[in-house]
Amino acid sequence: MQIKYNSKPDKTKRKRAMNISIVGTGYVGLVSGTCFADLGVNVTCVDRDSQKINRLVYGAIPIYEPGLDNMINRNVNDKRLTFSSDYKKGFIDQDFVFCAIDTTASEDGSTDLGPILEIAKDFGENITRYSVFVIKSTVPVGTAQHVTKIINETLEERGARNIKFDVASNPDFLTEGNGIKDFMKPDRIVIGTETVSARQAMERLYRTILMHNNRTVIYTDTRTAEMIKYAATSMLATRVSFMNEIANLCEIVGADINIVRHGVGSDSRIGPKYIFPGCGYGGTLFPQDINDLIKIGSEHNFDMEILKAVENVNNRQKRILFKKLYNYFKGDLAGKTVALWGLSFKPETDDMTAAPAIDTINLLMDAGCNVRVYDPVAMNATKRRWSNVYCGLDMYDAVKGADAVLLLTEWRQFRIPAWHDVKKLMKTPLIIDGRNVYDGAELEDMGFTYYCIGR
Repeated sequence: MQIKYNSKPDKTKRKRAMNISIVGTGYVGLVSGTCFADLGVNVTCVDRDSQKINRLVYGAIPIYEPGLDNMINRNVNDKRLTFSSDYKKGFIDQDFVFCAIDTTASEDGSTDLGPILEIAKDFGENITRYSVFVIKSTVPVGTAQHVTKIINETLEERGARNIKFDVASNPDFLTEGNGIKDFMKPDRIVIGTETVSARQAMERLYRTILMHNNRTVIYTDTRTAEMIKYAATSMLATRVSFMNEIANLCEIVGADINIVRHGVGSDSRIGPKYIFPGCGYGGTLFPQDINDLIKIGSEHNFDMEILKAVENVNNRQKRILFKKLYNYFKGDLAGKTVALWGLSFKPETDDMTAAPAIDTINLLMDAGCNVRVYDPVAMNATKRRWSNVYCGLDMYDAVKGADAVLLLTEWRQFRIPAWHDVKKLMKTPLIIDGRNVYDGAELEDMGFTYYCIGR
């Protein structure tokens, strides 16, 4: 249905813009805050790291995300987006306070809730009117109720029980490299609340996105909202590990995983997403969420057997390219020069958290290899992590004198290299494709030895 807008000036009294604070300027916080500002909301991004805030104020964006720098600059210039390390300023006179800090693991591997509970206490100490505390971070089931208790106790201590508040769970489903689109045109929005007032407030906040997109909104309680995030992440990770298991078996029995994948993905009950075999998943999301869910199950005397298997398969899969290289050279890897294309855990991000490249580089170095690498955006992180890894000026510089090239991240620029130039630069024309990007028959016709996953 086409909507015709009235071009006559609106003479009614306009409501003031919403004010929200985003606590945490990591990936989720910075992308979410910037997108809210682009929708016309007044956003303050708050972080205790004053140096990080200062860099943001002067235009230094701490993460790589396509289109984010331009969106930040536009909204800063339009005065809808500001940055502050003053937590008190971040809580006063706000309609919503989003907790979007990057959670970390405690000693037992589960999510450390300490920083989130501290933010909840700060919220209770500083709010002066009704406000909604929105948990955007991925947190264990029951966290929203724990946060509510902390805020109530804090208001009681300051003698401000008359100040009303609500707590909502609004898990993020942003994917690195596609975060802006995921926020503006989400598959679904999950809103977990315990009160009518919280639900109505969240409806008002997301109205702009919903009025322009026919998207699913799932209203539920906070515990269910928290579980949805874990279940979704774990399902995707399970699909990845399952197809990696099938790919490994295909190699053994002589089947072709690419055709198997097509045959499986053509089933409407399954679909084609997240069934691409490769050298394992990485990032913060999958490993931490799976570990959290296993821990939650353990705390309730329930053994998450499938997720333990998913984790084990992935840990093994991260070693598969090294294993292929090791077998090719019959274990004689000392002194060999190995080039890696791609270091981030996926394309369109500089995030190397738990990336297969980390395991691969460490294995290569332990075996006495000379390692040369190139990634379009993750080179600085590589230099900080390893001092004795050569960081190429470009993808061709990285392969000079190489006995093998290993593809770990399927960046677009790696998809159609100048193979004749690559062959001239290499010592041994061996390609090990960890993402099944290349045409093996074509490379073998050019004189390369080619290995991939599942064929």
